[in-house]
Amino acid sequence: MAEFSKVDFMVQESQRQDNCPDHGEFTSRGFSFGRNVRWMGCPECAAIKKAADDLAAAVKESEDAQRRLESRLNQSGIPLRYRTKDFASYAADTDGKEKARAVAMEFANNIKAHAEKGTVMVFSGQPGTGKSHLAIAIAQAVMHRGTVLYISAIDAVRMIRNTWRRDSEQTETQVLDMLTGVGLLVLDEVGVQYGTEAEQVTLFDIIDKRYRDLMPMILLTNQNKGGMKTFLGDRSFDRLREGGIWVTFDWASQRSGVSA
Repeated sequence: MAEFSKVDFMVQESQRQDNCPDHGEFTSRGFSFGRNVRWMGCPECAAIKKAADDLAAAVKESEDAQRRLESRLNQSGIPLRYRTKDFASYAADTDGKEKARAVAMEFANNIKAHAEKGTVMVFSGQPGTGKSHLAIAIAQAVMHRGTVLYISAIDAVRMIRNTWRRDSEQTETQVLDMLTGVGLLVLDEVGVQYGTEAEQVTLFDIIDKRYRDLMPMILLTNQNKGGMKTFLGDRSFDRLREGGIWVTFDWASQRSGVSA
């Protein structure tokens, strides 16, 4: 049997000048193994492709994580009816609405910084003034980079209460961990409940744990600051004030228009 010499298995590297139709001339590196030579393509094209592949992988991972979250919580997150709402379809036809949209877009565009600070944003105003529209627009944007849960406060309280049944498949701690562990929690209709002590304690548990863990939140309410403080209690309201953003939607309902 013939023996192969060491040199037959050595990889040789060489260079040549090449041309890319998009980026012009570049130095191509060639690697030879025996008689075969493989020449590398344009490094700028390779970098662009890698960035696109990395982004696609990150988006897929975020979408997969969102589906796993919704499956675990048995919640649809953003209702399908409202998943078409975005910043472009929000009718910012007054200075106040334009300011509200600008604040919402800043939050979505800088979600990483807000996540590091655990920012809490409150949208306050009467029904039909566009609070849900902008909150959903934020959630839609953030959902491509992390997990989001959009849920009403009463449903969150009900999820905790359901764990008190003997036949519950989940413990209160497990549900609380899921509500507080999601990347962004959007809590709608805060303040329309009965305001019982049990509800206050449950909402405080959610708000306090996210506050301590620096997890961002968006709360939607029909209450003003005084009403919100009365409903949530001093401890929860203090959590919202520290580093929080309060946006007042003080215009008439647009329920019959494009903003819901």
